Amino acid sequence: MSEQVRAGYRGTGPGAITPDGCAVELYERLPVGDEPDVIARAVPARARILELGSGVGRVTHPLVERGFTVTAVDESPRMLERVRGARTVCTPIEELELDERFDVVLLASFLVHAGDLLVRRGLLRACRQHVADDGCVLIQRESEDRHENLPQEREIAGGRIRVVSSEPVRPGVRSVHVEYLFPDVRWTQTFLSRPLTTEAFEEALAEAGLAVDAYLTGDRTWVRALPVPGPARTAPLPRVGKRAAGADATTS
Repeated sequence: MSEQVRAGYRGTGPGAITPDGCAVELYERLPVGDEPDVIARAVPARARILELGSGVGRVTHPLVERGFTVTAVDESPRMLERVRGARTVCTPIEELELDERFDVVLLASFLVHAGDLLVRRGLLRACRQHVADDGCVLIQRESEDRHENLPQEREIAGGRIRVVSSEPVRPGVRSVHVEYLFPDVRWTQTFLSRPLTTEAFEEALAEAGLAVDAYLTGDRTWVRALPVPGPARTAPLPRVGKRAAGADATTS
C-alpha cells in the first residue's frame, strides 16, 4: 500500500512508497555511508540532534549508538516504524512545530534542493526555529556536477544505484530519475531537484537566518551553519492547503 505521493515525485517497486517517492523496503536495504562520521566530527559529543527526514533510521541508528540523543522527524509513518532508540515525530518537515530547540539540527539527503521554493523555505525555517542559539545546523547539499554526465552508476552492498537522467521541467527545476538494482528486485524513484550554486545556497540560508560556518568535506557537500542573531527574514508559511497544492507556488 502506498501513501499519496507529492506532485512531481513517484516511485515504483514492492512495498510502501512515501510521499516523496521513496520505497520503504529499499531504504531498509541501503547501507549507511560516511554520514555518521561527518556528523560526529562536526558536533559536540552526546549532543541532542533533531534529524529532519530520518527515513527508516539509516543515519539515526549509528548516531544513537555513538551516544547522541536523536529526535527523528519524517512525514511517513511507515518509515518511522523502523526507527529504533530515538523519539519519532510524524509530520512534513516544513510543518514542524516543536516547543523546544536542539544542539544540532540535521537536514541531510539533499532535501535543501527541494523543487518547491515554499517547501525549501519551510525546511530551512524549521532548521532555524529549532536550533539553539549556541547550536548548529548540518546540511547536506548536492555536488556541483550532480546533474551532469548521466547516466552514472555506482556499486553498493548487494546491488547498484543508477542515476538515469536529470531533465529540466521548469525554470531552475529538474526531474531526476534513479534506479536501484538488486538481483531479486528493482525500485525506481523520480523526484524534483532545484540545483543551487554556492552563492544561491548561501543566500537561501541567509534568508532563513542562517550563515555558513564551515564546509565540512572536500567536495563541499556537507555544511555547518550557525543561527544569525535576530529573527529570520523568511515570512511565516501558510499552514492550510500547502501540501494539497503540490506544485511550486514560485518558480524563479
